[in-house]
Amino acid sequence: MDRPTKKDLGLFFLQAAIWAMLILLPMLVSWLTTHNWENTSNTGNIAWGMFRSPMLVYFANFYIFDRWLFTKRRYGTFVGVNLLLMLALNWKMFYIGEYAPEMPAVAWVGFFIGLFVYFLLNLAMIAAALGLRHFIRVQRIRQQLQEEKARHTEAELAWLKNQINPHFLFNTLNNISSLAAIDGEATQEAIAQLSDLLRYAMYETNKVAVPLQGEVDFMSNYIALMKLRVGRNTVVNTHFSIQNPQMEIAPLLFISIIENAFKHGVSSNKPSHIIIRMEQHDDKLSFECRNSNYPKAATDRSGKGIGIENTRRRLNLLYPDRYTWDQGICDNGESYFSKILILNSPLDQRPLATKGTQEISNLNSPLDQRSLATRGTQEISNLNSPLDQRSLITQGTQEISNLNSQISNQHEVYYH
Repeated sequence: MDRPTKKDLGLFFLQAAIWAMLILLPMLVSWLTTHNWENTSNTGNIAWGMFRSPMLVYFANFYIFDRWLFTKRRYGTFVGVNLLLMLALNWKMFYIGEYAPEMPAVAWVGFFIGLFVYFLLNLAMIAAALGLRHFIRVQRIRQQLQEEKARHTEAELAWLKNQINPHFLFNTLNNISSLAAIDGEATQEAIAQLSDLLRYAMYETNKVAVPLQGEVDFMSNYIALMKLRVGRNTVVNTHFSIQNPQMEIAPLLFISIIENAFKHGVSSNKPSHIIIRMEQHDDKLSFECRNSNYPKAATDRSGKGIGIENTRRRLNLLYPDRYTWDQGICDNGESYFSKILILNSPLDQRPLATKGTQEISNLNSPLDQRSLATRGTQEISNLNSPLDQRSLITQGTQEISNLNSQISNQHEVYYH
């Protein structure tokens, strides 16, 4: 049997107080009108005799019969026990003894009508007890469903956000791998910038929301790192206009769009451009990324758009009905744009991760990523040969890819 909670005790005392008022109210009225204690006492006895049976029937059904009989579909026993209880509480009403021969027909009619009305009153108390208990049960089920939905949403958000880290690291290592064969010094600079990016991604984003200025600095560093890879025929322009640097935003929300711009919007032999703008005013945040439009060939299998899918899912979960996302071809087919507008009412500060969320977080543990990235970065820094650097980076990239695949498989097992 479950231990009663404070709400259960509060509900019991509330019901007891209501029944006490029904019994004491006639006594109060009698005292205020007659100021005679004997009349008041007689009124109290009548009130007690009238409400005793309905009250006991109500409490018996609310706390005993509903749980052990009605909800277990023992309807025959439920009806029989209630009839026996009503007879036991009201047997004196059926004992008229020596008055029976002298009662006129009209009295008999009144007697049976009174019995019928009293029986209906007891039935009404049974219905009230069952109805209230059903209402409470439905409310608790709804609350449990909402909590379960919140836990599921929180777990999904944790997985989506943690999935960005290996995906981001995978793409960045690819870029450094390409750079290592061209410029060893630039590779060292890129590794230092990557270290700053990873430090933010692993230590500053373990929250529901982060200050907007931190996200701007992260994007600026990432863009600077990506610019080391592009050629002179690519123009990269950025513009950040932030009114309130402390405005909170979901972490790593736009990084996948920027990644796609550098991955698919740059050509090695054609003029290319990437324009990134972010503006924040009052409670509105606008992010726009515009890049050269170089459609993928039908045979190109690079990338599955996992970052964009995760971004859209996170927006749906964190900013439902509070964001718009427009994307498509513009400038007569020369450019591709992606624009997100967020009405940033405060994010819900969800509780600490539940057991389910913690299990998913363990599957995506930043420690594994940090250990791998730190080891790779340290070994790269100790090497002098660009060829050796490229080999090691490629090996680290493959390990990251395997880790990301393992995370996805573990996530599928967890949810299924």
